[in-house]
Amino acid sequence: MHPESAVGLRLVGSSDLGGHGDGMQVMREGDALYVGHFGPSGMGTSILDVSDLADPRLANQWPAPPGGHSHKVQVADGLLLVNHEQFRGGNHSSAGFAIYDLADPFDPRQIGFYSSGGSGVHRIVWEGGRYAYVSATPEGFAERIWVIVDLDDPEHPVEAGRWWWPGMFTGGGEVPDWPATESRSVHHAMVHGDRAYLGFWDSGMVILDITDLANPGVVSHLQWEVGGHTHTCLPLIGRDLVVVTDEAIEDGCDGPPHMVRVVDVADEAHPRVLSICPVPEGDFCERGLRFGAHCLHENRPGSYRSDEVVFVTYFNAGLRVYDLADASRPREIAHWIPQCPPGQAAAQINDVFVDHGGTVFVTDRVNGGVYVLEPDDDLRARMEEASR
Repeated sequence: MHPESAVGLRLVGSSDLGGHGDGMQVMREGDALYVGHFGPSGMGTSILDVSDLADPRLANQWPAPPGGHSHKVQVADGLLLVNHEQFRGGNHSSAGFAIYDLADPFDPRQIGFYSSGGSGVHRIVWEGGRYAYVSATPEGFAERIWVIVDLDDPEHPVEAGRWWWPGMFTGGGEVPDWPATESRSVHHAMVHGDRAYLGFWDSGMVILDITDLANPGVVSHLQWEVGGHTHTCLPLIGRDLVVVTDEAIEDGCDGPPHMVRVVDVADEAHPRVLSICPVPEGDFCERGLRFGAHCLHENRPGSYRSDEVVFVTYFNAGLRVYDLADASRPREIAHWIPQCPPGQAAAQINDVFVDHGGTVFVTDRVNGGVYVLEPDDDLRARMEEASR
């Protein structure tokens, strides 16, 4: 399959996930590639053998929990974490996340379950170690809050702390003091040291002090003048910068723009937007389905890590790669858009993971499944120069 448009990246292989192509979060560990599914296909989690990048082979697959979806995966320390969340009003039977042992990476064995209650867990951030950081909607909350889960005993995980904006706990008598048109809902937070950088949906970015895990406190809150649905807040270690994406959630371009911002946090009590990454040019607003920013490659330990080269999924504009060497003037240095998968109006590139060797894995959330990409010589040289 030839791409529709590509600069700096080439297609190596792909998988339609056994005909269940609604791929969401993707993560590689060794020769195993773990993929969460959006949900319409009914599938929950897929595992591919990617020892041959040109021929990814489906090794294992299981359905989503009844009434829910399990569209997120996290892998570290020999464990796989998979979220369970109510999906499209379904009568879900489980809410939280499942914990699997990966003694056999292609045949996980469930050993534990964290129960969040309510409508379940949306996103998990876990890079190994004792604590997982999740967004969840427990009983009493109309929207997602941030929860810290202790995995010291993975067979019996327990909550270690939680944070929400005052007014979100309506079941406990709190009253929202923000406009009804504004959603205060946690998407997820990236953690560095004793700071958590939290995407707060319609309410921008929140920086939390997590020195005391049981009682996180707000350091600062940055609200955008335009935009919303803040998704990922990725700190660039050592540069006092955070790259922030807003998720496009509507088709076309009728709503506010959903951008990739570079935020200066040198004065963390007063963060400020330093620059905005270039918006892809073309007829994307007219193509159908979503156009706008979404996920970032999150610089996980063991993966490709850089504080200058940033990979961003952009739905029908595919994958975009930005160079932030001069953070005040970001520039696009590569992109890749697949041919439109069958049965949909446009590509919907959803998530991205870049392994330590520079191989790029992206998913399409409708029918496209998983694509395997390799950088060309110029992009690879820049990635190697910018790696840490």
